[in-house]
Amino acid sequence: MIELLNVTKSYEQGRRNVTAVAGVTLTVAGGEYVSIMGPSGSGKSTLMHLMGALDTPTTGRAVFQGRDMQTMSDRERSLLRRTKIGFVFQSFNLLPTLTAAENVALPLLLDRVSRRIAVAKALASLERVGLAHRGEHYPEEMSGGEMQRVAVARALVADPDAVLCDEPTGNLDTKTSREILELLASLPEPGRRAVVMVTHDPNAAKFGTRLVQIRDGLIEVDQPVRRGQLQMA
Repeated sequence: MIELLNVTKSYEQGRRNVTAVAGVTLTVAGGEYVSIMGPSGSGKSTLMHLMGALDTPTTGRAVFQGRDMQTMSDRERSLLRRTKIGFVFQSFNLLPTLTAAENVALPLLLDRVSRRIAVAKALASLERVGLAHRGEHYPEEMSGGEMQRVAVARALVADPDAVLCDEPTGNLDTKTSREILELLASLPEPGRRAVVMVTHDPNAAKFGTRLVQIRDGLIEVDQPVRRGQLQMA
């Protein structure tokens, strides 16, 4: 489903050229739950951005379902992100002036789905994450865990083929983190939906089915995981 083929990504920082990803080849198949770990500055978030068409490689190819994302126009990449890929971020990224249902419906409304249908799908998505009763509430009226569930519902509302998560439990307590991780672990669909999670937390990585460890922009470890029995290299 997602392929990175010898990708690099470099940035200009003042007079310096910084290489965040230094030549990575990685394939994520439908139904996988891949945890990407690494220290701060290792390139793991950059890797996720390349996988999700939020950025394009300096060299190499980033492919989604057989299409080279670098050859797409900005409009095509935007459409891909709205319809095929769901995103969950550490900071929730909810709009404070919109209700939970409106936040979840937003990707559909941007895709010109009628408001009636978009809200109905948003409520169904909220029900899936256990928040059907909070549809009319605003972010400031919800706990951190509830806001992250809303973010997951928004990621799912378009029924995407991939869900990409960047430190999704970074702002949550231990109990709430486990609830969100259990929810994410329920999302992969064999042969179809994949989940990729960037995390610095080995306890979070245990919920995946595969571990990729990255350091200095390169993959050090790529191994299957038996849930709850992760052994760090």
